[in-house]
Amino acid sequence: MKKSGYRTSLHLYSIFLVSLTGILIIAAVLFFMLITVRKADGTIVRSDWPERFTEDFEKQIIFIEDKPQIKQTGIELLQRERLGIQILDQGGREWFSYSKPEQAATGYSASDLIAIYRDGHLADRKEASLVGELADSHYTYIIHFPTTVTKVTMQLSGEHFMKGRTIVLVLGSILLGVIIISGMAYGYWMTRMMGRVTDAVKNIARRSYLSVEDDGMFGDIYDSLNRLDAEIKSSDRLREQTERMRKEWIANITHDLKTPLSPVKGYAEIMYEDSGTDMAGRHRRYSAIILKNVSYMERLLDDLKLAYRLESGTVPLDRQKTDLARFLKETAIDIKNTPEYENRSIQIQAAEEGLYFSFDRMLFRRAFSNLIINACIHGGPDAGITISTEADGNQIQVIVSDDGAGMSEEDSGRLFQRYYRGTDTDEKPEGTGLGLAIAKSIIESHGGAISVRSARGAGTDIIIIFKVN
Repeated sequence: MKKSGYRTSLHLYSIFLVSLTGILIIAAVLFFMLITVRKADGTIVRSDWPERFTEDFEKQIIFIEDKPQIKQTGIELLQRERLGIQILDQGGREWFSYSKPEQAATGYSASDLIAIYRDGHLADRKEASLVGELADSHYTYIIHFPTTVTKVTMQLSGEHFMKGRTIVLVLGSILLGVIIISGMAYGYWMTRMMGRVTDAVKNIARRSYLSVEDDGMFGDIYDSLNRLDAEIKSSDRLREQTERMRKEWIANITHDLKTPLSPVKGYAEIMYEDSGTDMAGRHRRYSAIILKNVSYMERLLDDLKLAYRLESGTVPLDRQKTDLARFLKETAIDIKNTPEYENRSIQIQAAEEGLYFSFDRMLFRRAFSNLIINACIHGGPDAGITISTEADGNQIQVIVSDDGAGMSEEDSGRLFQRYYRGTDTDEKPEGTGLGLAIAKSIIESHGGAISVRSARGAGTDIIIIFKVN
């Protein structure tokens, strides 16, 4: 599964923050290690403790008859700290020693003492050894420590750095520089990427966006922008199609409204001009034509009103539990009793009796009448109509079939569009083009679904499915 770009960005920020924190912690630990030293008993003290101890130990040495001696407190202090000591005379020979290490010599030359003072340890011993001088005398002493402490470390205390200060400052400056440069580079890169995203959004608004494939941390953002652009373009196409259909619909409805008005106006003028003569027979025929066209206009306006009320959901449903199979049979009989369809073959095939469903009888009569009459008109004069019902579990299926000429895939796809009459509309110009759209809206308002299955020369099936509890 692809990781979210926002999460990836957050991870990068987290890694950068954790790395920076880790570096700072390591630097702090190293710095702490530089300015501290562990004594023999495990306690942590400042790194200049050996020097301070060596200087302060002079107070533990007294002279008796001009000979240096260590106080008892000094011996106890050496024992507690596990330290050794050598007191040397003016010639560097050992005068007194206590717990000195095996590597310690019994005498030291001036150059040896200088080397010990410079290095902080004996030539063949890594542990610290520091040189101290007794004031107002020619004696020196060497204190041997059990731990390894470099001279630089001893000069790095919490108060001053001396020589080691330069090292710490250089390392700190390098670390800070790396952090600043990395932050600036990352900020510059992020600004460029966000600029690209901003440009992409502007291009979408201008409808000039080109799809971008990106597998990086902004991958999901570009995927979203790609989908948004596709949806906007699809919406634009749908709007253009809808606008084109609206213009066609307005043109057609205007034509259909004018068509019946022409004979109404014409025959009315004739009746007016012939009012002084005995033209009763002609007047009766003209009146019938006028009434027919007026009825068509009323039906057209009623269909328009019902179509828009169904679309807006403002039609109240008077649902009653009714035997659907019996209702469809009655509807088919009513249509066959119409002179126009009395010779048509309309059969009912009910899988079972007592197929009860709650629906608005008036709206259902309108819907199924439209479906049956549409099958009669477009199926052809010799086409047989079959209405079958079947209950299957929690759904009821109704199929209105004809064995007529069928229709093309394009006609099937647009069958339920408002004002679409198909390719053979000229055979029945009285149609309003709203019948099947109204039927679809009525069925959907009852929680049903309607679809069409047809092919040229194979007839047409209108399939309606209702969910029932």
